[in-house]
Amino acid sequence: MSGFLDANEIEKLFARASEGNMPMESEERQGRRARWLRTVDFTRPTKFTTDQERRIRRAMDTFTERASTRLVAEHRTAIEMEVIDVGQFTWANAFAQVPDHSVHIQIDTAPHDGRMLLSAELPVVLIALERMLGGRAETASKDRDLTDIDLMVVQRMFATVVDALSSVWFDVSEMTLNIAMVDTQTETVQVAAGSEPTLALTLEARLDGLSSTMTLLIPYAAIAPVAGAFSRRDEEVKVRDEATAAAVNEGLSRVEVSMRAEVADTHLTLDEILRLQPGDVIRLDANADTDITLFADRTPVHHARGGRSGKHRAVQITGPVEIEP
Repeated sequence: MSGFLDANEIEKLFARASEGNMPMESEERQGRRARWLRTVDFTRPTKFTTDQERRIRRAMDTFTERASTRLVAEHRTAIEMEVIDVGQFTWANAFAQVPDHSVHIQIDTAPHDGRMLLSAELPVVLIALERMLGGRAETASKDRDLTDIDLMVVQRMFATVVDALSSVWFDVSEMTLNIAMVDTQTETVQVAAGSEPTLALTLEARLDGLSSTMTLLIPYAAIAPVAGAFSRRDEEVKVRDEATAAAVNEGLSRVEVSMRAEVADTHLTLDEILRLQPGDVIRLDANADTDITLFADRTPVHHARGGRSGKHRAVQITGPVEIEP
């Protein structure tokens, strides 16, 4: 006996896993010693790295602020949004967690051929729709279906939301987002394959005392072409722009800096300074033939010898000052 599972046993394990009936401990089979096994949850992929997940989470925090501001300015709808949960799943499991009776906004990513999904629970959408049409939140029905006209108005509102998300996305990856379709039918949502690793971000949306949820599902295929942009750490040094560097150097080169030559120095007490009289000699802490140090402001830059140039005192540079590491 080899100790490995045969094809039928493996098929049974996958069937049990798909039903959510996954064993937490190793099962003993007759005549064999129990083995230590590590439980693997196939519904929790790890395709998105920690850096990518963290960077997307921070981008979403920026998005919620921009979207809330623009919704108030453009539609007079004060929706407060906040990211409350982030997790990785397969597409099938992530989409299964989206609440029923939600509005689904399919989002295309340009210039790459990818797609994401933004879903919002119907009650908060209906209240926002009522506000946009001049009604009051308390008179809005929270369980009716959306008409075709309603969908057109809702699409206009979510165009503002997606545009705010696109601006944040472009800052990170130079990728723009556009609405492909707005619908309420779950069956028409076609974004990714069921096994595609997907990052699910749950947002809380608050409007007129009602708290609801919105969910952004990001399949890995949607960011795969620009995955490196989401992997960069904040402290990573960006590529040097030679034209910008040259312009900065040219501007700095015209800045005036005070130059001074220091022969030597010494330290005196305050009492000694107050007792100084004309004719007193102060002994400096340097030999008579020691070079002068040339300073740019307070930074030593060169060694030099003292002398004269015409009627002016001058120094002749002998070498640079060695900066100790």
